[in-house]
Amino acid sequence: MGFHRRSIIKFSDQTCGMKSKVDDHVRNKKRSDPKHEKDYHKNGRKVKSESKDKEKETELNGKHHRISSKNSRSSCKPLQESKITSSEKVKSGSGTTGSGDGMEDAKEDFEKSVASLDGNNNSAVITLPHGKTRNEESAIIQNEKEEDDKHKRKSNSKEGSRHHNRRDKNTGYEVEIPKTKSEYDSSDNGDEVHAKVKRSGPISVTLLKEENEELEVFESVPGCRQDRLPAESHTEVREGNHSNERTTKKEHTVCSVKENRRSQKRRKSHTTEHDEPKKNKKFKGEEEEDDKKKQKAKKESKKAEDAASKWKWWEEGKHSDGQKWKRLEHKGPLFPPEYERLPSSVPFLYNGEAVKLSAPTEEVATFYAKMLDHEYTTKDTFQNNFFSDWREVMTEDERKLIRKLSKCDFTHIHSYFVKKAEEKKNMTKEEKQVVKEENDRLTEEYGYCLLDGHREKIGNFRLEPPGLFRGRGEHPKMGKLKKRVQPEDVIINCSQDAVVPEPPRGHRWKRVQHDNTVTWLVSWVENIHGHIKYIMLNPSSKLKGEKDWQKYETARKLKLRVDGIRREYRKAWKAREMKQRQRGVALYFIDKLALRAGNEKDDDTADTVGCCSLRVEHITLHNHLDGQDYVVEFDFLGKDSIRYCNKVSVEKQVYKNLKHFMEFKGPEDDLFDRISTTYLNKKLNEAMPGLTAKVFRTFNASTTLQEQLNKLTIDDMTVEEKILAYNRANRAVAILCNHQRAAPKTFEKSMQALQEKIRKKQEELENAQKELKRAKKEHKERPSEKTRKLVEKKEKAVIRLAEQLKKLQLQETDREENKVIALGTSKLNYLDPRITVAWCKKHNVPVEKIYNKTQRDKFAWAIDMTDENFLF
Repeated sequence: MGFHRRSIIKFSDQTCGMKSKVDDHVRNKKRSDPKHEKDYHKNGRKVKSESKDKEKETELNGKHHRISSKNSRSSCKPLQESKITSSEKVKSGSGTTGSGDGMEDAKEDFEKSVASLDGNNNSAVITLPHGKTRNEESAIIQNEKEEDDKHKRKSNSKEGSRHHNRRDKNTGYEVEIPKTKSEYDSSDNGDEVHAKVKRSGPISVTLLKEENEELEVFESVPGCRQDRLPAESHTEVREGNHSNERTTKKEHTVCSVKENRRSQKRRKSHTTEHDEPKKNKKFKGEEEEDDKKKQKAKKESKKAEDAASKWKWWEEGKHSDGQKWKRLEHKGPLFPPEYERLPSSVPFLYNGEAVKLSAPTEEVATFYAKMLDHEYTTKDTFQNNFFSDWREVMTEDERKLIRKLSKCDFTHIHSYFVKKAEEKKNMTKEEKQVVKEENDRLTEEYGYCLLDGHREKIGNFRLEPPGLFRGRGEHPKMGKLKKRVQPEDVIINCSQDAVVPEPPRGHRWKRVQHDNTVTWLVSWVENIHGHIKYIMLNPSSKLKGEKDWQKYETARKLKLRVDGIRREYRKAWKAREMKQRQRGVALYFIDKLALRAGNEKDDDTADTVGCCSLRVEHITLHNHLDGQDYVVEFDFLGKDSIRYCNKVSVEKQVYKNLKHFMEFKGPEDDLFDRISTTYLNKKLNEAMPGLTAKVFRTFNASTTLQEQLNKLTIDDMTVEEKILAYNRANRAVAILCNHQRAAPKTFEKSMQALQEKIRKKQEELENAQKELKRAKKEHKERPSEKTRKLVEKKEKAVIRLAEQLKKLQLQETDREENKVIALGTSKLNYLDPRITVAWCKKHNVPVEKIYNKTQRDKFAWAIDMTDENFLF
């Protein structure tokens, strides 16, 4: 018979319920009747003895049988290949408490159900609990068996044969038993001990009956219908108590194995965690080195990406008809934040009494309070201008009360802002990161524009906040109020097809225009001088780069025509017309001294002058001075109120003309009273298109740099020495252009620190030289390989320290020479960058040593297109 054992046992729900009730009735009747008490005990002993016999038989087979109520798949497997595990507990003993008659009744019912089979061992129309016929159930079982066989074959092909087979003589079962205990331990489910039971030959109904006599077929639950329970829970195999004990021992063994594994894992994990600090300590240096390498590689990769994405506008053609761009789109300016009122605990005192100021008045008061420790607030011009503009902002009542600046006490407000500055300085790293992220967000939104489809950086996208004008030198308008710029003061310039920037809520722009002949994005008029202010692109942008490139190309063209221009202005020295003579002398000063041309000034501006605006009081003539003839001494305030003091020996004809220009004039009269900057530039443009007085300044600065570099650079110099030579050439240009600066406040402190480093390095060098001398002596007395290597090591140390000392000494010289000279102005505005790039490439000096990141971005066009053979 090929029926599944469980399928035979599981009858319909109605039959199961009936049998359980019969068993309960018979069992209870036998227990309650004293007449059958003896038989009851005998039957109990009989069941126990049968359990023992069965136990022996099971031991021979090496397996304990059980039909699980939990695993639905195993319930559908055929008997010939049923799978049994030790975790499926075998219940018996106390469960078989029915009398002999009750068991006989159950057997009779069972035989009747078996008799319903046809002669071919097939089920007559028996409906299983789950509603399927026998044939359907057999087909399902067969399919599952084939799937299991496939799975087993795959598993066996991977894992190899783990079992050996043994056939039991009495039962005819073929049992597969694990070869070793380690096979149990290596199992994924440590609580299961697998064994496959197979029967060889056909299965008869008699044999099925004999097997089921050893089982309690029905386990009824009083007061509960069996048809409401899961199909698998209708029956359960029970065996003797002794079998339970053996199964429990096996489970205990398997659990012990699992617990041992867990303990080993815990010990291993603990050992790993304990050894990890040592491992980290051992490889800490290597990890740091790896991190540095990764960061360096990341920076290089980012640098390469930036270089690849850089817009090489210089390789494209220029726009015609004076157009600067075809399409321009931007977000407009970023307005400063609105004023926040002071806390009530920070008072403003007037004549010793606290006064509550209105918001506009209080805001202007804070401008002055922030500058209390600055020398500007000690100047009368600054104080008068401030107080005058402040009273215009006050309300009528405030003007009546506050009449004198000397009675105003700003100290509490000043202390408040000093405290705020300290808090900002002492911000945590996390707080600074938040501020940085906010600034980056604003820069990303307002700091870039789209120019002809390319993303370009904007220079000054933030509008200047309100405050007090300072000016340079003794500016007559210092202390005046710079008012807050409103959207109604702003003009927007963009292309017609671009999205117009949105003004702040509740405001509107003064005007929106679409002029592609200019390079500015935003403009407004400031209130101090009435000058137009602009927001323009960053110096690294295309528009700025094209302008610089054109400027230096014009200066190079002047090199080809400068000799003719010089002959022409020398000829003008002897002209009959005084205007021609003044033009010739002015051009001589601009060419020889690189003076600025100078512009006409208003009375309310700083008293700064250029060549054309020189007054008689600004020069002094000496027939003979310091061993030189025809000396002109200059003393005046140039741009940014930088004082220009210089004594120059000039040609005799120039000296005579200056005497004529000064005759019958007072100290405040103009020296060149017949010419202006406009007239001078007009004449220069006639000599060469695009030529102005400023081009002469650029030409002389670049020519001086080229000459000085050729003179000061030697091939066998070290990189540090070459850098010093470049800075000296740059310094010569700065002196020519009068690019001076005040000595930095930290200059003395930084020089002392540098000198201390030099002193320590000298001591290290002296000690190294002494050690080298001792090593040589030892090697001479007792020569060996060890002493020879020691001498070589000491020699290398001396050489290294000597180079380091020389480098520090060069830094000291460089700093001292640049104490009051500003090298950056000429480097950025007057020196053709192609001269520097060619010099770096020719003498193997990294461009990074000369130009910082910002300067390299500004001159990207020159770095890309220049080779080492370029000459200005």
